[in-house]
Amino acid sequence: MTRTRTDYLWIATFAVLAVFSVPWFLWGDSRVFAGLPLWLWWHIGWMLLTAGVFHLFTRRAWDRGMGEVTH
Repeated sequence: MTRTRTDYLWIATFAVLAVFSVPWFLWGDSRVFAGLPLWLWWHIGWMLLTAGVFHLFTRRAWDRGMGEVTH
């Protein structure tokens, strides 16, 4: 995969993570699971997913846009 294509893939990935970080589709939903509101479970799960994606980013693409190549 070319460098530019990979850059756009990371940009799109972080855009999706940002868009769905707020569970707007669960607003007004009063369902509860294990004593916590469903929207809070969504947020917890989404933050775990985001942490995993950021971990991948630091391992594979941290140097992008910084003008340094570390291979």
